Amino acid sequence: MHIHHHCLRLPSVPVRANRAILFSLTSSSIAGQGLLLTLQLHLEAKYLTLSEMQSIIRALKRIRFLRAKPHQLSRSLSTTTSIPQYEPVDEEFSPGYDPKHYYPAKPGEVLADHYRLLVKIGWGSGSTVWLARDVARYRWQAERIVALKILNNNNPKGADHERRIEEHIAKQTPSHRGRPVIRSYLENFELAGPIGKHICLAYEPSREPLWLYQRRFESDRFTLPMVKAYILIILAGLDYLHSVCKVVHTDLKLDNILITFENENILPRFVKEQEEAQSMQCKTDSETGRVIYRCHNNFGPLDPSGLGNIYPQITDFGAATLLGTGGDDGAVQLGTRPIQPDYYRAPEVILGCGWSYSADIWNLGVMIWNILEGTELFTQVQDAEGTYLPEAHLAQMIALLGPPPKKLLVMSESMAQVEWSPAITDERGKIFKNNREYFGGPFFDEEGNFFYNDLIPARKLEDAVPSLEASDKEAFLSFIKQMLTWLPEERKTARQLMEHPFLND
Repeated sequence: MHIHHHCLRLPSVPVRANRAILFSLTSSSIAGQGLLLTLQLHLEAKYLTLSEMQSIIRALKRIRFLRAKPHQLSRSLSTTTSIPQYEPVDEEFSPGYDPKHYYPAKPGEVLADHYRLLVKIGWGSGSTVWLARDVARYRWQAERIVALKILNNNNPKGADHERRIEEHIAKQTPSHRGRPVIRSYLENFELAGPIGKHICLAYEPSREPLWLYQRRFESDRFTLPMVKAYILIILAGLDYLHSVCKVVHTDLKLDNILITFENENILPRFVKEQEEAQSMQCKTDSETGRVIYRCHNNFGPLDPSGLGNIYPQITDFGAATLLGTGGDDGAVQLGTRPIQPDYYRAPEVILGCGWSYSADIWNLGVMIWNILEGTELFTQVQDAEGTYLPEAHLAQMIALLGPPPKKLLVMSESMAQVEWSPAITDERGKIFKNNREYFGGPFFDEEGNFFYNDLIPARKLEDAVPSLEASDKEAFLSFIKQMLTWLPEERKTARQLMEHPFLND
């Protein structure tokens, strides 16, 4: 991504107006101004010119909150390419791993007569991600490197859904301030694998997920101004998703928030290093013969002078849901199937009340603890084997928020017998026809009494943010209480939350 600061022309305008202008700029402009947003929110000066803002960015070079030594994020390339057969690698850790559904990608392979694979930079239970060079360009064109997400072929409907959702997102309002925060593919194509087709999505490369970026800072913590800036930017992305695209992400987590490169030299340097190494650690699957390559995704130490160019992007729309409006009254259609990672699951999802855009707001509210404190807000929602415990999760919600309103429990009861079509089958082959079967409810009696009072811990929301000073804590709790509410309709929208004093002080 090329960033030309000299092309920006911002007049001398109030700080609040500057923030609005920043968010309406193009993708490259926002990339170049990512941390300027933080500075604007925390400078008391009434007016800021572009030259003043640029001088502040230069001052960032002297900030010493980065680790003295780069945090080791991944193993370097080895001259020995073999990995012992007994050692699990990357996607082999995924639940229900089946090698035959992964595309057998290998370095040097050219896909669709277009992209030569360079190095594996990511993996998941449903895909691998490779850095690739576009070899179909003319000599006079600049080199083009992309990140290729090669989806597994065991769930063709799911893969096609992810492609169609991102296509829908890309077709909406490109001028919206939150559009650059949403990462969607540049192009897509299909590959023929050994046992069927694979959908492949090409993206602008990103540096790393937010949790990896966080590790580069002292004590694995962002500064409070950075936290505020990143939350503000993520909210702008959610505003675009919800108000313009009518999409609920449903799977917000630090893995699915990527950060951009701080300057245009990082990626070419990394590519050169990989090509010079000419070696990737790998092993061969004994059953299928598929070669499994180790992921190499450490793009090196951060360049402190480019911190102002870094901003977060929301990615991975495989679980996203497009909501429409039903009937003449314009009521939003509700989702009913289970969504969200265990720790981030909203109460209406567990109780089967139906969910909408506000489920993402709850999800982000819980995720803010990971960004601010580096810990989980809900600490005991799984047993030792990793099985989700909805009753323990609800118990922690009660401790922090008080008992749920009767209105929510009435809604839960009225929707208890709503059946899913088709039914859901878990990894063990067990079939669930409705929410109550899936989560094991009911959890409350007819009077609204919780069946598992012994699980309610002695915790308070006020005590869950030890890193904040008293003055910041009050504003933060005011902000977070507009996100973490039992009733979905009481949560503020992303657009409303962007105006909260906690983010704008």
